[in-house]
Amino acid sequence: MSGPGQAMQAGDTARFLRAWLADPLAIAAVAPSGQTLARLMTAGIGPETGPVIELGPGTGVFTRALLSRGVAPENLLLIERSPTFTLLLRERFPDLDIVCDLAQRLDHYAGTRLPGSPGAIVSGLPLLAMSRLVQQEILTAAFCALRPGGTFVQFTYGHVPPVDKVVARRLGLTSDCIGRTLCNLPPALAITHK
Repeated sequence: MSGPGQAMQAGDTARFLRAWLADPLAIAAVAPSGQTLARLMTAGIGPETGPVIELGPGTGVFTRALLSRGVAPENLLLIERSPTFTLLLRERFPDLDIVCDLAQRLDHYAGTRLPGSPGAIVSGLPLLAMSRLVQQEILTAAFCALRPGGTFVQFTYGHVPPVDKVVARRLGLTSDCIGRTLCNLPPALAITHK
């Protein structure tokens, strides 16, 4: 027996596969993240976090998890570079502020479209597939936007932190694994950076 959630998941998998075939380095995944990974990625986030930015929301798996944890729609800003995924997100989440732009420009939006500095940034970006320069630009913008003590949450399919060691050293970042799941395609680790 299948329900609407399963049909949406199958449709999202097909969308992701098409996007990956069109631009493998920009997508870097053949399927959207699963609900188990979404729960890990959003575990420490709730209404008390204040504003939250989501980078690379794709089909909205992490977005749904953030909303279910009590993040208010007016406290959530999504930044997605794919026009196709941006349109899909706007259909699924008409009450959210969704920007179609590069993650490197997040600090341009954080100050004008959120009621305060974000307490967390949740990233679905394929950092391991990006150059050091792009990683540094994204993380510099993220930590300029985050309030003091804020957290950048990222996942990886690899066994190493998703931020290049040189970039992490330059920015003085530390990373902690907050969990792993085998119930994801492929299996993934959730990591915080501070």
